[in-house]
Amino acid sequence: MTDPIIEPIIDEKPAKVSLGAKFRSRFFAGILITVPITLTGYLVWVVVHSVDTMVASVLPHQWNPNTYLPFDVPGLGLIIFFVAMVVIGAVTASLLGRFFHRWFERILNRLPVVRGIYSAIKQIMDTVFSQRSQAFREAVLVEYPRRDLWTIAFITGETKGEVKNLHEDDIINIYVPTTPNPTSGFLLFVPKSEVIPLDMSVDEALKMVISTGIVTPSDRRPETVRRAPKIPTLKKD
Repeated sequence: MTDPIIEPIIDEKPAKVSLGAKFRSRFFAGILITVPITLTGYLVWVVVHSVDTMVASVLPHQWNPNTYLPFDVPGLGLIIFFVAMVVIGAVTASLLGRFFHRWFERILNRLPVVRGIYSAIKQIMDTVFSQRSQAFREAVLVEYPRRDLWTIAFITGETKGEVKNLHEDDIINIYVPTTPNPTSGFLLFVPKSEVIPLDMSVDEALKMVISTGIVTPSDRRPETVRRAPKIPTLKKD
């Protein structure tokens, strides 16, 4: 004998998907595939075109291969720029190149306004491109802008100088990016004990920030670690 409660569930037929719902589903599937590819291609084209234009503006007319070709070669300026940087790097590494580099730096360091601009830009470039630098090498979780509110941040280095000497704890520099534009944000000096390291990579954390949390990387930590105590929250009265 069939149970009267189960019988209607067994006999129930799966709901049919309407034609409009199918078109809607296919439309959004096309959007999800087309938009990322189109935007990526557009951004690559903008970068290549900008570099080509910049190189063409400083390159002598007779040295520009596009002058002799019946058509413009996209990316040619990018190739010339890359080769030029390699040549400049090789020349600077030589004894004569180091001499002229130090001589040019001494001139810049004597100019009142230019000295500050050059020093700041050089320090940033040395920090970002140095192989020993830990800038933007680790994503962390930090309470900001108040207790019980958490945000993703990036460690940019260990705090030094006067800021470190004024605090008795181990202080680090962290950068809190804004969403969806991570190029703007806030520099915070926080105790190292108050940040939580994340297993996700910097690229994954940036994708999460840019997508406003829509793109969330999966938790790849071991099961034993996942079962560990969670982040405690403050009890409200």
